[in-house]
Amino acid sequence: MTATMAAPAAVGVDHLAALESEAVHIIREVVAEFDRPVLLFSGGKDSAVLLHLARRAMHPAPLPFPLLHVDTGHNFPEVIAYRDRLVTDLGLRLHVAAVQDWIDDGRLTERPDGTRNPLQIVPLLDTIAEYRFDAVFGGARRDEDRARAKERIVSLRDAFGGWDPRRQRPELWNLYNGRHVAGEHVRVFPLSNWTELDVWTYIARRDVPVPSIYFAHEREVFARDGMWLTAGEWGGPRDGEQVVTKSVRYRTVGDASCTGAVESCATTIEEVLAELTTSRITERGATRADDRLSEAAMEDRKREGYF
Repeated sequence: MTATMAAPAAVGVDHLAALESEAVHIIREVVAEFDRPVLLFSGGKDSAVLLHLARRAMHPAPLPFPLLHVDTGHNFPEVIAYRDRLVTDLGLRLHVAAVQDWIDDGRLTERPDGTRNPLQIVPLLDTIAEYRFDAVFGGARRDEDRARAKERIVSLRDAFGGWDPRRQRPELWNLYNGRHVAGEHVRVFPLSNWTELDVWTYIARRDVPVPSIYFAHEREVFARDGMWLTAGEWGGPRDGEQVVTKSVRYRTVGDASCTGAVESCATTIEEVLAELTTSRITERGATRADDRLSEAAMEDRKREGYF
């Protein structure tokens, strides 16, 4: 006599819940496999969502690893205030690798163009080596840039922090290979399969706090290379660049010398979501001058150890 088994009922899981589940799974796998993880935290929307997911993955236990901010010194005040408030309120551990410290002691030299985004590589790699971090969580997404679209979720970095796409491992059936030798480490990107719209939809669903700079506000800006930049000691405005007051918001947060604002009236998450559904340009393509230096600007920096 044979018995028949009824098929299990399908479980309804929407797109965002599936992304959340995948990210939580990745974080738990890495925490179980590695000895000294760290989470890169810039105060931007992606790192805010990543931190929320990490806390969710570890709940009810406290976060078992620290945060690391590679601080260019050219930050928007709203973002630093948000970072410090969040760390204090949640009782988190934060390491700050300040680019200015590396400049002051001669390990780095200011660039002629004033931007410090590329200068983050050496402080990042030095800090990883100092604390012997073996897994570094980052909030990069594949839709941001063609170089990031080549990334694995668990990305092997060599003893110099460099990324070689030829050394990356297949990731079949959600299996992640974290094997590495002494001196190497991995970068881990739980948001790889997310889009900018996914991130904002998740922020709305889970009520994730983000800096006020992501919403429309009045700001003095000047035009350069098709972007609205904020005046500051990092260079600008130059002769002929007129400062005007605009209603703007930021789609991405980075070094203020090369991160532009977009004109916007979106003061709520719902309005941001509506604005994104009509945008045909990625946030980095629209507002990051450092990605316009060459066709392979991001890939070149990643090969040197960038995020």
